[in-house]
Amino acid sequence: MNDSFHFLDIVFFAMVAVFLVLRLRSVLGKRTGLERPPQPLQAADGPDGKIIDLAAKRRSAQEPAEASPVGVGLAAIRAADRSFDLDVFLGGARAAFEMIVTAFATGDKETLKPLLAPDVFRHFAEAIDYRHRHGEILATDLVGIRSVEPVDARMDGTFAQLTLRVVSEQVNVLHDGEGKVVEGSADHVIDVTDEWTFRRDTRTSDPNWILAATHTPEA
Repeated sequence: MNDSFHFLDIVFFAMVAVFLVLRLRSVLGKRTGLERPPQPLQAADGPDGKIIDLAAKRRSAQEPAEASPVGVGLAAIRAADRSFDLDVFLGGARAAFEMIVTAFATGDKETLKPLLAPDVFRHFAEAIDYRHRHGEILATDLVGIRSVEPVDARMDGTFAQLTLRVVSEQVNVLHDGEGKVVEGSADHVIDVTDEWTFRRDTRTSDPNWILAATHTPEA
C-alpha cells in the first residue's frame, strides 16, 4: 500500500512539474548560492504542498562506488530508511530544482515556504524583497538540466542529508525599474553549477525532503 502511495506521489510531482514548465517557460528562476538578488534554485511539490517523495527499492544506475565517501553515506541512509532509492531521489530532485527556480523567479514565497528550511527560505525571501524594492525584474529561461549527481551523503543524527551538484543551462537577465539590463544577457546561454543539500527526518513517516542549504561552487 505504501509503495502505491509513493508511486502516485511521484506521478503527481511529474505532472505538476510539466504544467509549470509549459506555463512559466519564460520566467524560470536563477541561482541561489545566497549571494546577490538573483541566485539559482528546483523542487517537487506534493499533495500537501511539500517536497519530494523519494522511495522505492532498487539500486541506482548512477550509484557511486560503495567504498567512496558518498557510497558509505548512501549506505547509512538506506540503513535508516529502507525505502530510499537514489534513482527516484535524483528524478525528484530535478523536478524540485525546476519548481523552486520557478517560484523564486516569480517571487512566489507561498510556494517556496514549505519546500525550504527556515534559514534558506529567509534568504530567498530577502532576495525577492530586494528585487521588489528596487523595481528589478528577473527573467531566467532554464534551457535544460545537464546533470544531477550526489557529491555528499550522510546521516546527521536521525536526519538523512544528501547534497547534489546540479549543472544547468540558463539564460539570465536582470532589468532595473526602467527596463535597463543590470546583469546578464538575453542572448547568451550560460552553464550554472549549484550544490543543493536536502534533508529528511527518518524517524517520521513523512517522505518529503526539504532544501536545507544551497551553495555555488567557485569556478
